Amino acid sequence: MESFTSLAMAAAAAICVLAGCTEVPQPAQPRPQQAGQPMDPLRTAGHLASIRGSALVGDQEGVHDGLMAMHEDFRKAIKLADPARRVDREAARAALHGVEGLASVVWLDHENLFVLVDRNELRTQAVIDAICIRLEPLGDTLGVVVNLQSTAARTGEEQATLSRNCQLQPGDRAFLQRERQVDVVPGHIRAQQQRAQAQADARGDRSRQTQASLEILMESTPELPADPRRQ
Repeated sequence: MESFTSLAMAAAAAICVLAGCTEVPQPAQPRPQQAGQPMDPLRTAGHLASIRGSALVGDQEGVHDGLMAMHEDFRKAIKLADPARRVDREAARAALHGVEGLASVVWLDHENLFVLVDRNELRTQAVIDAICIRLEPLGDTLGVVVNLQSTAARTGEEQATLSRNCQLQPGDRAFLQRERQVDVVPGHIRAQQQRAQAQADARGDRSRQTQASLEILMESTPELPADPRRQ
């Protein structure tokens, strides 16, 4: 019976190899819309061809659609948020209501969304991605900057705000979008404090090492005999 089972498994493996069986790829995690990339020449050429074809047959709506598509690509390339599609504040808060781990959602201004999470491990770029994806049906998220903090933070590093424009790389901002200081202690000041603390700890370690070496030396050094003339 065991030999039959082994033969069946070997035959199934051989059939799978011959048929080109491969492992089923895991679905990729959804990513927010991306802006700031150069315009694709092939995509632009396709738009131009579509516009030209529509114009030849008198399709004004097709011409308009092609021009709007090119305008949209250009707008994203120069990182210009669409003011006509600004994300509604209350709708955004409602869209994020009930998301696991989100403790609070507040708008600081018309661009900066301040989000508190209840665990340090949720203070990540992946959580910002998830927030931005939920906001996409509400408007142009190129006009939204998510500022993420943790209510469980204890150290200075954990208390730092993680900020990112929904459609750009960390540290980048949309055209005419100003970077807002959210942290009470600016990042460069916190970095200076961390360096100073590390240097102080290093000095303290050297001091303790020196003291320990002196104690070992004193314990291992025999006492000198007393001078008989002083007895």
